[in-house]
Amino acid sequence: MSVYPVSDRFLATLAQPHTVVTQVQLFRTDGEVVDLPHTGGSVQVDRKASVRRTCTATSADVSLIPTTPADKLAVYGARLRVSRGIDYGDGTQELVPLGLFRLDDVDGDPSMGPVTLAGKAIECIVADDKFTAPYRATGTVVGAITTLILRSIPDAQVVSLVGDTAIGARTWDVEGDPWAAVQEIAAVVGAECYTNADGTFVISTLPDLSTALPVWSVEAGEGGVYLKGTRGMSSASVYNGVVARGEGTESGAAAVSWLATDGDTGSPTYWGGPFGRRPMFYSSATIINSAQAQAAAELKLQAAKAPNATGDFSALPNPALEPGDVLRVVHPDELKELHQVASFTVPLEPSGDFPISTISAKEDG
Repeated sequence: MSVYPVSDRFLATLAQPHTVVTQVQLFRTDGEVVDLPHTGGSVQVDRKASVRRTCTATSADVSLIPTTPADKLAVYGARLRVSRGIDYGDGTQELVPLGLFRLDDVDGDPSMGPVTLAGKAIECIVADDKFTAPYRATGTVVGAITTLILRSIPDAQVVSLVGDTAIGARTWDVEGDPWAAVQEIAAVVGAECYTNADGTFVISTLPDLSTALPVWSVEAGEGGVYLKGTRGMSSASVYNGVVARGEGTESGAAAVSWLATDGDTGSPTYWGGPFGRRPMFYSSATIINSAQAQAAAELKLQAAKAPNATGDFSALPNPALEPGDVLRVVHPDELKELHQVASFTVPLEPSGDFPISTISAKEDG
């Protein structure tokens, strides 16, 4: 999980006056690829959402509204690829993908327009392909996740950035959500699964804010990209301990459990400190040993305690960000902090705002 690879020139140009270039491509079911003229739109990216990326694009082309059976056939199941980048003015451009989406909605005035297209990242294809018979997962974390994804998207690309390990057998009932099953299996190794900006399925852990290197500086003042920001704290839905349990019901393995707690005595959510003890609980038959229970508990704990410190910023848009990326933020009062990205919205308009919300923060010494 890290910023999409771009050139140093790209990051340096973001803070300077530059020409924005955007692209919306429609991949029709008949194989035709169409570059869509568009007047606006955005891509929303949210780590907390089941489907991380969603998009909208507006166009004046009313022919995009399907009116015949053939039109509908070409649109139902079609995909959108959205990108934003920089035209350097010397004959070169650098485009950054913002996601691969299933086209879900097309609507507008059929005579006057505009037409609005909306889509969800292709995780939704897995989520919508509910189990029509009991489904049993076995084998290893990466193998079981890959099988579930390929079940719905045979040509999907799956990349694992974590170590593989065996899982306990787990059966989901009819009507079960395969995408929820993917996340449950990923949690065995303390990971999560999502599609990145290229549309590749990635199995990855959330970077540790205390050790991860910042990928971008959001600084106030001349030459910086910081526009405005807020800082805050909240104890709502904050936990400082997680108990992860493996039931072992199908595999016959002995039940295991692990309690992960916030052991940092300098943390406001220190286990047993003034914040008290506030545990949450997680269980899955896929967890078959103490190491897996520990990994699952520590992953859940990272997310559970993170909302204690939050920030919301507006900056000049950087389409290369990914949730989990660590930013160095320098406020107008010169306070320096490290923030971990939770969500953001990339506009397709050249002058659109770029709000960023974070899941955790700490002072940058």
